[in-house]
Amino acid sequence: MTDQTTPPKSVFETTPGLPDPVTVSRLLVELAEHSHAAVRAQTEKMLSGESLPYDPMQMANAWMAFNTALWTDPQRLFEIQTRNLEDWTALWRTMAERAMGQTAEPLIEPARGDRRFKSAAWSDEPVFDYLKQAYLLAAQQIGDLVQTADLDDKTRSQVDFFARQTINALSPANYAMTNPDVVRRTIETGGVNLMTGLSNLLDDLATNDGLVRRRAPQSFEVGKDLAATPGAVVFQNDLFQLIQYAPSTDEVFKRPLLFVPPLVNKFYLFDLTPKASYLKWLVDQGHTVFVISWVNPDKSHADKGLEDYVVDGVLEAIGAVEAATGETGLDLVSYCLGGTLSAMTLAYLAATNQADRVKTATLIATLVDFRSIGEWSVFTGEKELEVFERYLDDKGYVEAHDLSKLFSTVRANDLIWNAVVTHYLLGDESRPSDLLSWFDDGARIPAATLKQYGRLVLNQNRLREPGGIEIKGTPLDLSKVTTPVFVVALKDDHVSAWKDTYSGRFLFGGDTHFILGGSGHNAGMINPPEAGKHGYWTNAERPDDPEAWLAGAENKPGSWWPEWQAWLADDQKVAARTPGKGGKLKALEAAPGSYVRAK
Repeated sequence: MTDQTTPPKSVFETTPGLPDPVTVSRLLVELAEHSHAAVRAQTEKMLSGESLPYDPMQMANAWMAFNTALWTDPQRLFEIQTRNLEDWTALWRTMAERAMGQTAEPLIEPARGDRRFKSAAWSDEPVFDYLKQAYLLAAQQIGDLVQTADLDDKTRSQVDFFARQTINALSPANYAMTNPDVVRRTIETGGVNLMTGLSNLLDDLATNDGLVRRRAPQSFEVGKDLAATPGAVVFQNDLFQLIQYAPSTDEVFKRPLLFVPPLVNKFYLFDLTPKASYLKWLVDQGHTVFVISWVNPDKSHADKGLEDYVVDGVLEAIGAVEAATGETGLDLVSYCLGGTLSAMTLAYLAATNQADRVKTATLIATLVDFRSIGEWSVFTGEKELEVFERYLDDKGYVEAHDLSKLFSTVRANDLIWNAVVTHYLLGDESRPSDLLSWFDDGARIPAATLKQYGRLVLNQNRLREPGGIEIKGTPLDLSKVTTPVFVVALKDDHVSAWKDTYSGRFLFGGDTHFILGGSGHNAGMINPPEAGKHGYWTNAERPDDPEAWLAGAENKPGSWWPEWQAWLADDQKVAARTPGKGGKLKALEAAPGSYVRAK
C-alpha cells in the first residue's frame, strides 16, 4: 500500500496493486455468508408485521406541497432559475480557466467543520474540484429554494429535513468512483477494499438492522477503561442504581452533588476515560458525587411514565443522597432530558414546600421551553406521534437502535456517511474513540415516557405553562422555582439549540446564571480543562434576545467547567465521605454497577 505520508501527485498516478489471493478467498467466503444472513434477516423483518416508527407518506406529502408551491408561482421560479444559471456559468468559467492552466478562486467552499472534502485531491485535481464545487453549489441552491418557498412552517421544516438528507446522501464523497481517496485505495489494493466494504455492508444488514456499525479495535471496556471512577452502588430500585464515588481529597464540600443523566444511552458519557471524565473531575475538586444509572428498560417497564421518572427516579435519588450523607440540601446537576426531569422535580419541590432540599440546580444542554425545536418538529406532529405511538404499543419501549438511527440521521454526515466511506468504501476500521464507544452502547426508553414526552412536552410545550403538567396531582409551575439555577448551553448543539436553552432561563422565578460553551451537544459537554478546547462565553447581563446576549459576551479560552464550579462551590467543608460508611446506606456493589451493563 502507498505510504500515506507521501501520497502520489495525482490519484490517477497511483501504482496499481495486485490483491492477495488468500485475502480474496477469505473475503469471498465472508461475502457468501453475509449475503445469506442479510437475505434471511431482511426476509424475517418483512414477514414479522412489525410496525414502523414513522409514516413514509409524510415525506411524500411534504414534497407534493413543495412542488405545488413552486409550480403555482412560475414568475418566481423563472427568477430563481435565471439566478442559478448565472452561478453555474461562473463555475464553468472558473473550471475552464483552471483547464487552461490559470489560477482561479473557487466559487464555493465547504462550510467550516465539513470533513468530507479534507483530502487535498478535492482542491488540487480539477476533476474532483469540479465535483466538489458543483455538489456544494447545487446543495446551496436547493437549500435556498426550500427556505424561500411559499410553505407553512411545519411543511418547510419537513421539506428542509428531507432535502438535506437527500443532499447528504448524494455527496460525491459517498461514492467509489467520485471520491479520490477511494479511487486511490481501489487502485492500490486491486479492489480488495470494495470487497471488504461489501462484506461489511451485508453484515450490517444481517445483524445491525441496516444501521452502519462502527468498526474499531475493541480498546474500551466498561468498568475498566470507561466508567472506571472508583465508587459503589449505594441504592437501587426498579428504575435506577445510585452510585456514590470514592473521595480523592481529605475534605469535601458539605453539600453533596447529585448528577441526573438523560435516559438516552448510558450515564458514562460523563465518566469516559479518566482524562475525559467529568464526574472524576468533580470528585477531584472536592465534591461528594452521586450519579443516577438508569435501568435499561424492557417490556415490563412499558407503563413507566414521566411521573415515575420524577418520583421514583430523581426524588428517590435525592432522598437516598440525604440518607447516605445526612445532609438536607444538595447541588442538583443534570444534562439534556435529565435536565428536563430535574426542572420538573424543582417545580414539584417548590409546590410541596420542599424547595430547600435542593440548594442549587445546574441544567446543561437542557430545554424547558419547546416552542422552537427546529428539525425535531419533523418527528413531533400529530400524525407522526400517532404512528410512533402505534409502534410503541407493539414494543412497549423504543429500541436503542431506533434512537441511534434518529440521532444519526440528524447528524448524518458525521454519524452515517463518514462511517459508510470508512467501512464500506475504504474497507478500513475507525480509530478507537471513547465517545463513539459510548454512543454505540444504546439504551431503550419506556413507551409511556416517550408518549408523554412527545405529546405533553415536545408537541404541546406544556412544561412552560403553569399547571400544564402535574406530578402526583400537583400542578407544576417553573415560575415558582426560586432555587438558584445555572444554565449551560452549547453553541453548536443540534439537540438543544442554545438560543432556545437561553430563553428557558426566564421561566424560572429565581436567580439564573448562563454560560455558552463551544462545540456541540456531546463534545461541548465533555471538555476537560487540560484539553484547552472550544472556549466559552460569559455575560452577566440578561437581555431577552439571545443574540444581544452573545454580542455583549466575553469569549474566554478553554473549558467552562472551572468557572461553573467556582459558582457551585460552597464555603463549608467536612471530612471526606466513603461510600457505604457513615450514613444509612450500605455499599451494594462496586461502581459502575450492573444496570449500566444491561444490553
